[in-house]
Amino acid sequence: MKILVTGAAGFIGSHVARLLLDRGETVVGLDNLNDYYDVSLKEARLAGLEPDPRFRFVRLDVADQAGMMALFRHEGFDRVIHLAAQAGVRYSLKNPHAYVDSNVVGFMNILEGCRYNQVAHLVYASTSSVYGANTTMPFSVHQTVDHPLSMYAATKKANELMAHTYAHLYRLPVTGLRFFTVYGPWGRPDMALFLFTRAILAGEPIDVYNYGEHRRDFTYIDDIAAGVVRSCDHVATPDPAWDSDAPDPATSTAPYRLYNIGNNQPVELMRYIRVLEECLGREADKRLLPMQQGDVPDTWADAEDLVQAVGYRPETPVEVGVRRFVDWYRDYYRV
Repeated sequence: MKILVTGAAGFIGSHVARLLLDRGETVVGLDNLNDYYDVSLKEARLAGLEPDPRFRFVRLDVADQAGMMALFRHEGFDRVIHLAAQAGVRYSLKNPHAYVDSNVVGFMNILEGCRYNQVAHLVYASTSSVYGANTTMPFSVHQTVDHPLSMYAATKKANELMAHTYAHLYRLPVTGLRFFTVYGPWGRPDMALFLFTRAILAGEPIDVYNYGEHRRDFTYIDDIAAGVVRSCDHVATPDPAWDSDAPDPATSTAPYRLYNIGNNQPVELMRYIRVLEECLGREADKRLLPMQQGDVPDTWADAEDLVQAVGYRPETPVEVGVRRFVDWYRDYYRV
């Protein structure tokens, strides 16, 4: 198949593209290489993909309507894995317009490209942040998610609604994946593991929000990438048991599905930090701070639907995943 992977220079996108290439697919990787974080890291991820003759990189912003329509017409994609987005909860407090441009306008261009060019399946990234004010654990896709706590979460909830509309109107098969805190080699520099590692090695204090009382469903990147690819293979179909009197948010009479993709084993932030300290052989100077605006205290994925649908089973314990990240970080930054 020829598969479009948007956000291919990103953390998750580069791993998904690599997995697809390794099994023989043709991949067109799209990214705008913006400067939200270190562009050289994005370029280094691409450098690991570009030697493969079945990979081609296109530098393009998903918010560019004319460019996106031309790309879809020219390439004739069989399937699309849409991972490009303006990420991050905290940055959305400072620059909300970036989230509308990339996550709403950009997603509309993806939907339109799929609609007019006979794409057989669209898989797109949502987020655990859509659970917002929900407190019932573990989070289930069968819960309603009408109370987002950040602009980032609101745009991702909008994506889910837009996807259902296109599935209903145009019978476009769409699958949304709600990612839970992803970590591992080649990770994003704005995420906790990266920030903590850099600061500890530099002898600087780390900011520990909510006084370290967070719990996160930390999920290793290889497990995530495998789940994304399996989801792409499993084309969304209508749910014949869907009941309009008791509507299930995760399915529909349209070819529409939502899944959590997480580890289903939440880890206390302080334990996560202890594991990192052990891997680095250094103790962190912890600066305990209150919870940041827009953040949530805990995440915990009920991923059973994805297990049943595609055989998704995360296998990497946090001790192994953090060690692999530290080994990569020391090698990449020569520290």
